[in-house]
Amino acid sequence: MWYNATMPKSPPGESRARVRDYVLERLLAGAPPSVREVQDAFGFRSTATAREHLDALVASGELEQDSGRDRGYRLPGGFQPGLIPILGRVHAGSLHEAVTHADGYLPVQADLAPRCFALRVAGESMAGREIHDGDLLVVERTAQARSGDIVVALVGDEATVKTLRRVGRRVLLEAANPDYADIDPASHGLDCRILGRVIEVRRAL
Repeated sequence: MWYNATMPKSPPGESRARVRDYVLERLLAGAPPSVREVQDAFGFRSTATAREHLDALVASGELEQDSGRDRGYRLPGGFQPGLIPILGRVHAGSLHEAVTHADGYLPVQADLAPRCFALRVAGESMAGREIHDGDLLVVERTAQARSGDIVVALVGDEATVKTLRRVGRRVLLEAANPDYADIDPASHGLDCRILGRVIEVRRAL
């Protein structure tokens, strides 16, 4: 991945965006990072630098923090009982950068809320699976998925929704529309991480 201790020095704005995306990925995985973990992930010389970036993200409204807790960072609004955050849009055509702030909340069964989030689709690459532009996806946070599941995957540092296919140890992300290409992360030298499995599609008529 793009966050590691050997990465070269970046402009403050670029570094902050990378910190934001790293924290998002950790939150989606259900493991909020500590300040020291952020420091280690980016090779900052001190925790003060990591905290400066995190404080700036809190000040801008991109994160919220529980005072006095080292792992107290969360998405704006937090996870409320029976509601899950809508985390921007995930492109179902080409890969597109994941959005980190909640665009609102979606009601779900109370038992689903702690382990789910929602994403709004942009694009028509999954039309063959009845997933269309503007639809809301209810996504169960998990790194495990079976071949044939519709998943939200992080490829490099960009998110997409596709059908997961496993061919031996190889992972392919298939479009469900002949006008769009499938994604073969390994052939492009990219890491692929499953952020979650789509369990429900909602559409306004």
